[in-house]
Amino acid sequence: MTEQLRLKRVYEEASSDDGFRVLVDRLWPRGESRAKADLDLWDKDVAPSTELRDWFGHDPARFAEFTARYRAELSGSDALDHLVGLLEPHALVTLLFGARDTVHNQAVVLADVLAERLGVPAPTAVS
Repeated sequence: MTEQLRLKRVYEEASSDDGFRVLVDRLWPRGESRAKADLDLWDKDVAPSTELRDWFGHDPARFAEFTARYRAELSGSDALDHLVGLLEPHALVTLLFGARDTVHNQAVVLADVLAERLGVPAPTAVS
């Protein structure tokens, strides 16, 4: 069972301490090779919709509304249920994202939602 969630930019060096590595962006990170990313899973389906991502535009002033809208998209989502099932057997899961802003991005919201579903503490900062 998952005991810990972490957040990390996909551009950072992969580490054996990352556990199960999941990219949670809909688009592949610009300039990152698949080999260097060293993923266990790329889950595009759990990422925000294209419309929501475009509306948000990584504007911190829109983050609260983005969070509410993204949580609404995730509510009852088959993609979220599928991801939870994939993560449960892993003791440590690192959610990877490409955004420069490590505080205002979809991985932060998703980590909170997953923590609630899995009954684990939400990550407080990017590792």
